[in-house]
Amino acid sequence: MSYERELEVALAAAREAGAVLQRHYQGDRKSWEKSKDNPVTLADLESDRVIATRLRAAFPDDEILSEETRSHPSRTQRSRVWIVDPMDGTKEFTQRIPEFAASIALAVDGEPRVGVVLNPITRVAVWATQGDGTHRDGTRVRVSSCPNLAGAVVIASRTEIARHRFDPYQGWFKEIRPLGSIAWKLACIACGEGDLNISVVPKNEWDVCAGDLLVREAGGAYLAFDGSRRRYNQADTLIDAGMAAGPTHLLDAFFEREGRRSQSV
Repeated sequence: MSYERELEVALAAAREAGAVLQRHYQGDRKSWEKSKDNPVTLADLESDRVIATRLRAAFPDDEILSEETRSHPSRTQRSRVWIVDPMDGTKEFTQRIPEFAASIALAVDGEPRVGVVLNPITRVAVWATQGDGTHRDGTRVRVSSCPNLAGAVVIASRTEIARHRFDPYQGWFKEIRPLGSIAWKLACIACGEGDLNISVVPKNEWDVCAGDLLVREAGGAYLAFDGSRRRYNQADTLIDAGMAAGPTHLLDAFFEREGRRSQSV
């Protein structure tokens, strides 16, 4: 099945949202906390509105699951659900670090079929549809060809690094490099700008659904540490598991070593 129209609408929505985020980035970045360590800004809310308006106008029968909008409980019974983070990386946004993104995905029967991640400051868009590969501003991209863990550059959360969550992995990789939003990290992995993404803290579906498809269509995978793959549009949107993205041979090597480490702890 072709998702050409869905991709066209998602790209237009992401670009309109990107313009909103860029305007706020240059001006008012006032934020407040929805919950502990979970900031939100006016930019998040305005971006959410413009994305929802586009999606509802084009696909009125589809459901939307967004970080900033309460969804109807019946969405889990719907086949087509748009899974949206109007701005992933709000902490980076408020600190003027240009590593945040709008993330828009369409999941059909739990599987991502369309994904768009757009960084409004670099003006880079990465997108994919199932079976048609991943593209960065129109150019086909692939995950890294790094041959082994020892030579791998891992891109990871600044917060997780600062909180010593990567201390057990010191010496495993060539480098552990901090980068912002998880949606943007997954887009970078899909483009081969980094070999692996590893995260050990919980995430939500809207953070990663689009990026999951980008990595898949670029020849890699986004998997839990036990090797399982996420099905989306779950009643509980929290992904409370360690997750990793990259080429499958690096994931296999990491999961094997991580399994041995966990057993010895």
